[in-house]
Amino acid sequence: MQYPVFPFILRDYTSETLDLSSTFIYRNLVKPIAVQSKEKEDRYIDNYKYLEDEYCKADREDDPMPPVQPYHYGSHYSNSGTVLHFLVRLPPFTKMFLAYQDQSFDIPDRTFHSMNTTWRLSSYESMTDVKELIPEFFYLPEFLVNREDLFWNGCYSS
Repeated sequence: MQYPVFPFILRDYTSETLDLSSTFIYRNLVKPIAVQSKEKEDRYIDNYKYLEDEYCKADREDDPMPPVQPYHYGSHYSNSGTVLHFLVRLPPFTKMFLAYQDQSFDIPDRTFHSMNTTWRLSSYESMTDVKELIPEFFYLPEFLVNREDLFWNGCYSS
């Protein structure tokens, strides 16, 4: 659980060329990855307030399950699943991924396949996906290629 984390720096993963002098292409590093949009930030605040209200109203004496303390994010920006998600195409991480996933690959749509999709989910679409990047994005492009011809539920992965 101590794998290094590198932040998303860019937020434009659709343009063919980038104007590095434009502030539009850069992610807001002042805020966590999960709240890159005001709408998503508001959703986390509302969810926290809801959990806080439920926690304060909970009857702890008669409830066999202790109430959950309020939280902002239900997952962490880096964990073993995130590392394996990104490195699934690179041995020995493939074997570790399979052990993590009960000896099967995830469905192709949930397998890492696109920077744009990963950015969209982490920064503004998903309330549960708050991934940051791993160091390999900055020095090891081989992890992006399926050189082992791995097979995902009837589909080859690129």
